[in-house]
Amino acid sequence: MTSVVLVITTVVAVWALVAGRLESRNVRAPLMLVLAGIVIGIFTHSSVAATLNSEVVQHVAEIILAVLLFVDATELPGGRLFGNAPGPAARALLVALPLSLIATVWMGQVLLPTQPVALLLLIACIIIPTDFAPAETLMRDPRIPARVRGVLNVESGYNDGIVSPIFTFALILVGTSTVSNTSTEALATTVPAAVKAIVAGFLLGALIGWLMNRADHARWMTEQSRRVIVFVAPLIAYTMTVELDGNGFVASFVCGIAFRYIRQAPVRRHGASVSAAPDASDFRLIEDINALMTMGMWFFFGNAVVLTLGEGIPWPTLVLCIAALTVLRVVPILLAFLGSRFSWRERLMVGALGPRGTTSIVFGLLAFNALPDGSYANTALNAMTLTVLGSVLLHGGGSFAIARLLNGTLFSATPTDRALSISDPPSRAD
Repeated sequence: MTSVVLVITTVVAVWALVAGRLESRNVRAPLMLVLAGIVIGIFTHSSVAATLNSEVVQHVAEIILAVLLFVDATELPGGRLFGNAPGPAARALLVALPLSLIATVWMGQVLLPTQPVALLLLIACIIIPTDFAPAETLMRDPRIPARVRGVLNVESGYNDGIVSPIFTFALILVGTSTVSNTSTEALATTVPAAVKAIVAGFLLGALIGWLMNRADHARWMTEQSRRVIVFVAPLIAYTMTVELDGNGFVASFVCGIAFRYIRQAPVRRHGASVSAAPDASDFRLIEDINALMTMGMWFFFGNAVVLTLGEGIPWPTLVLCIAALTVLRVVPILLAFLGSRFSWRERLMVGALGPRGTTSIVFGLLAFNALPDGSYANTALNAMTLTVLGSVLLHGGGSFAIARLLNGTLFSATPTDRALSISDPPSRAD
């Protein structure tokens, strides 16, 4: 493991020295770490599985997911739960996301009939949530309407928090060494854990936010101390909830929502009511540390690519992953947006531009570590690897071509569509 840390830190240091020059050519840190992981995996092929299936990787993945969920939950455009356009975001999260999960399980039963439904549900939770790590520049592309980018941004920030308890339920259901694999007992474990997580996450997030407001008002804090408390908040929520036998991931997510809401509440200062919304600098430490840990996950993803490709690609899993990136994403979005004010061009953009990244990698590595060695663990790892690799090729390299095609070739926007696409719609628009 020491050699792995040495490789990761060396590659990160090299990237840091030339980051500006590389990013001007759209070469980002995750790509360098993936390439490093592939190279190391090729020369240490016999030990790749042992590296991935280790306690260190599992704990790192757990911490990354907890921090990632907290950061995502704090990014509330306009201070609202679903951003400036809650209607379209709710359609994507509460209608399209469940439809995609159900459709993936159904197609998995067709392509992998020997695998249990619980494993297929677990795989769906791994390969369906979107994440913009492979295609960050999409969120700044002016060819994509602002309200499309807004929906994609809120969806990618929230779908991992929504999927997390389902992932935990499926992981318990598919079988571990300590928990029976009946659905009733799995629910009996998952539901109380989720309830504890919601309560603990809300109370801790609200308490930390309120204490920061009071400390700010009294001028007791420094810029550094604000950054530190923002970083430790999800760690406190996660570890405390786990100690209470709750779902630490859900707690971190709810903690972020409550924290941001309380921090945005107006306070009295010098006789006037002012907003206590956290400054962007408060999140620099947690974002930088999360970026470093995420780079590690992309390195292990490179290892997983070597392991998956080296053992051969099972065609049913490959077909399922291709479908997850295309029809199992696009069709539910089109159904969810029926009756909305989005044009068909915009609906197709929301469906077609759904990259997979860090969330899928973390879920996949957690499943690979938690499941017993054998076909279940290998199938989950293969599904994660093929989906993320396909997304890097499709969305990382081809996303701009998709946007250009939908923007000009397939559809001609009407004046009304163009006017609605210039900026985000009114906050109550659907």
